[in-house]
Amino acid sequence: MISDLEISRQTKLRPISYIAKRLGLSEQEYEPHGHHKAKLDSTPLLSRLKTRPNGKLILVTAITPTPLGEGKTVTTIGLSQALNKTHKALACIRQPSMGPVFGLKGGAAGGGYSQVVPMEEMNLHLTGDIHAVSAAHNLAAAALDARLFHEERLGDEYQKKTGQPRLNIDPKRIVWPRVVDHNDRALRHITVGQGGDKDGVERSDSFYITAASELMAILALSKDLQDMRQRLGRTIVAYDLQGKPITCEMLKVAGAMAVTLKDALKPNLLQTTENSPVLVHTGPFANIAHGNSSVIADEIGIKLADYVVTEGGFGSDMGMEKYFNIKYRQSGIAPSCVVVVATLRGLKSHAHKYQQTQKAPSAKELALPDQEGLEEGAENLGWHIQNGLRYGQPVVVAINRFAEDTEEELEWLKSWAKSQGAFAACESQAFAHGGCGALELAQAVQKACELPQAKPQLLYEESMTITQKLLSLVECGYGGKGIHLSNQARQEIEQLEAGGFGKLPICMAKTPASISHDPSLKGAPQGFVVPINSVKVNAGAGFIYVLCGAVMTMPGLGENAAYHQIDIDANGEILGLS
Repeated sequence: MISDLEISRQTKLRPISYIAKRLGLSEQEYEPHGHHKAKLDSTPLLSRLKTRPNGKLILVTAITPTPLGEGKTVTTIGLSQALNKTHKALACIRQPSMGPVFGLKGGAAGGGYSQVVPMEEMNLHLTGDIHAVSAAHNLAAAALDARLFHEERLGDEYQKKTGQPRLNIDPKRIVWPRVVDHNDRALRHITVGQGGDKDGVERSDSFYITAASELMAILALSKDLQDMRQRLGRTIVAYDLQGKPITCEMLKVAGAMAVTLKDALKPNLLQTTENSPVLVHTGPFANIAHGNSSVIADEIGIKLADYVVTEGGFGSDMGMEKYFNIKYRQSGIAPSCVVVVATLRGLKSHAHKYQQTQKAPSAKELALPDQEGLEEGAENLGWHIQNGLRYGQPVVVAINRFAEDTEEELEWLKSWAKSQGAFAACESQAFAHGGCGALELAQAVQKACELPQAKPQLLYEESMTITQKLLSLVECGYGGKGIHLSNQARQEIEQLEAGGFGKLPICMAKTPASISHDPSLKGAPQGFVVPINSVKVNAGAGFIYVLCGAVMTMPGLGENAAYHQIDIDANGEILGLS
């Protein structure tokens, strides 16, 4: 089979005006960016569509991910293509970060005949939204260090000369790092302000990858421009010498940040290899943020289409959990069906023999028939099915099929998935056949969406304490048996609850490689205790950010990074992008 890049280039692309017209958009409701991309202006669009009935939202999640990949984005795109053959359907997915594109994972446009095109533009810059987040975030960081510098330089004369009260920033309690959209481990711990009195206040600092910025979460969760502006204003960047929070509003930088993010708030309209519509917007990672596309994209989607297919990052313990407990709480948009993506090779990698030896199996090894390994690893799928049902939604299992998969193992897995409570279990060959390869899956999803829709059952109530929410998340959400709070976490919880932040939902930053906090615990682990290292507030995004275990907010590059293969020829054609 030819490469994803070649498939993208062979696709007969439609002008973006054609895609917009088929969706029912007027020329005033979208802004073309070249021939094949556009931005949608949500305010007039949602105002016009206010009385139109909502379509059905389908949330795609997966088993615990493996390095080989399960094809969740492929399934998301392929399912939307299949639904689009009989109904008006579109996909809502996140924008790729260039860190993974140039690092290990590669692009995030889907693959094969179920991908977003043009693939190069999708994976590289797109319309500049991530760069806008970087710029707005770093503007706040620069404003904070400038305020610290001038207050220390002028001392008691600061208010007299500027007309502004001193904020008395504590240099040791600045909680706003810089960001960059690349993997760069050398920036995890840095010192700024070196060089002398004219170069700022010397202090320790760090960099996050841009997708880990609170501004990315704010962009994804904001309902409109005014909501985003208010969220930016209450974003906490530091604490003063008395321990009181300092916000972007207090720095007088929130307005300029909103101006920088104004166009980034507008979702991007693209198309698939079958010319069906896709909304691409925001890019928060699910291990260190809430891992879902934007509220605005979902709201537009369910007004324009009969079916909207969106995905949550990583497994159902990550992106799906955060969709319900964070995004649904803020948007009120409930899925009508949950799709759990699995592969035979992915489940075999969760077999007990690999857990015992901690040996990472190869793709060749996992391709071999192994009924015993499949049955052991299927515990992981069973857990994720039950996790979807825990929220009160019907679950359809999509088995992403590979050429080497055996009929016997596929049939066993379909039967087993239904015995675990799945509404249906279907093979998907969207990678090789596009929408036609996902027709059976689309039919099962439509039937699941016709079931009476129950209000989602969330893991905890807003009125619970932060500690109670953490216990509920670990015990009911992950199947663990408790938490262990560090002394630092205990103090931070006390301070947050005293500051009035106790009602916010929890965003757990943990490994995606296990349902637990420990990446070595595969399958469906039980009895684990989750260590809570630190508890902070993302006041603008509207959630409590909890660090457990070793979670990297700035990834590093490996010895064989993806950028080694990426180049450009004399005609300007990009090479090696995947």
